Amino acid sequence: MVVEQLKKRIANEEIVALARNLEKTSGLGVEVREFDYTKPEIMVESLKGIDHLLLISGSEFGQRATQHTNVINAAKKAGVKWIIYTSLLRADTTKINIAGKHIASEKALKASGITYTILRNGWYSENYTMPIPGAMKGGALLGSAKDGKISSAPRADYAEAAAIVLTDESYKGKTFELAGDSSYTLSDLAAEVSKQSGESIPYKDIPEQEYANILKNIGLPEGMANAFASWDVNASKGDLYCDTNHLTDILGRRTTPIAESVKVALS
Repeated sequence: MVVEQLKKRIANEEIVALARNLEKTSGLGVEVREFDYTKPEIMVESLKGIDHLLLISGSEFGQRATQHTNVINAAKKAGVKWIIYTSLLRADTTKINIAGKHIASEKALKASGITYTILRNGWYSENYTMPIPGAMKGGALLGSAKDGKISSAPRADYAEAAAIVLTDESYKGKTFELAGDSSYTLSDLAAEVSKQSGESIPYKDIPEQEYANILKNIGLPEGMANAFASWDVNASKGDLYCDTNHLTDILGRRTTPIAESVKVALS
């Protein structure tokens, strides 16, 4: 998504995509180089000639800080001038269990001496719209977020913001708290699903462990199921709510409302 947004702003020849699996990059229309956060030996070579680097945080539990530091060290050796890092919303104050790894990564980036920008991404709307087909089949939207407000935006909005920042040096040296400019509860989400689908899909709040067990039963790995359930509890305590409007300011427009993401999920 970031590559496609960049292609609207700069020449394709100025863009390099870094990928673990080169076979998945066909059709991007830009240069692609092999890159793996776990393989420091190939990263320096792949970063040669790169001025601006978007470091998208990894997804492996327990490995993020180490992997991100690998990238930062390689970038320093390769002469990268500016790193934009996708961190976590209010990483320094949130109770979300992955925050510590992001803070460690932010500290490593600041200590590197490389010019940086930190994009503290809030929750992706897809985290809550992906379960909609299952909710339709089961007749209810399940979760453990109680009436906590969620300020999400779709991945496309965050990708567009990253592309804007990458191509505008006025964002250097700054940290942004990125989130949707409107908020909703899971009851609100269920009501929107009901409205658009024409079926009655209520929200059913259940205990954290019960929700984790359900997620495991539908195929999520145990660690991820437990994490998703715990993040719902975080939502109930306000950790997924934000009113900064930094994302809106960067985009120059309002963020995509959850109703649009529901429409996509139902289609």
